[in-house]
Amino acid sequence: MGKPLSGKVSVVTGGSRGLGREMVLALAEAGSDVVIASRKLAACEETATDVRAKTGQRALPVACNVGEWAQCEQLVEAAYGEFGKVDVLINNAGMSLLYPSLDQVSEAMFDKVIATNLKGPFRLSALIGARMAASGGGSIVNISSIEAAHPEPLAVPYAAAKAGLEALTVGLAHTYGPGVRVNTIRCGPFDTDIAKAWPEQMRAELARHTALGRIGVPADIVGAALFLASDASAFCTGATLALDGGFR
Repeated sequence: MGKPLSGKVSVVTGGSRGLGREMVLALAEAGSDVVIASRKLAACEETATDVRAKTGQRALPVACNVGEWAQCEQLVEAAYGEFGKVDVLINNAGMSLLYPSLDQVSEAMFDKVIATNLKGPFRLSALIGARMAASGGGSIVNISSIEAAHPEPLAVPYAAAKAGLEALTVGLAHTYGPGVRVNTIRCGPFDTDIAKAWPEQMRAELARHTALGRIGVPADIVGAALFLASDASAFCTGATLALDGGFR
């Protein structure tokens, strides 16, 4: 079977660990060169080394805090400077902050959550989406969360940002279509680095709420990411794909 992303270039934010790293490796296995972006350059470089060793694809590590538009612009210039194009953008970088109660959420905390989960994806999608549309097309994939549809009291700013990201998906699809497709993966509970801090009782409770009876493992995101990144989803845009094990 051929490689569906052969000759393509993919940018993944939050690409050095967790779901992002899993998607980076899968995209490279599918034939894509990759740009790996996250706050910590050393972590990006480590993932880039793995990509080269395991797949033979080119990999560019870039330090980028997506909440800062200047850094988003530097990421875009680095990607186009190295590869001359971007075919796939996956807005995966995200964060939530703990707080004791909503009235204790500071303006700085709120702004940081919105910047990472919504402001950054907006800017990167606008910059890269416009170039994609001008050059013949591409695919943008936004990584959301079930919090967008089921906001919990301890994640309200994060949930609001992810709901905004899903609205952004639809707006971008109509802005940059027909050449550029824009879709969302709405993730349920996944066993990533963040989940290591979950008590066993919490893990069991989350699993109980899924039809599949378990929380996701990072590899579970690969099929959805490759589907939306590739021509397999040629007639899919402005959509939200629930990847949550049947969570309710």
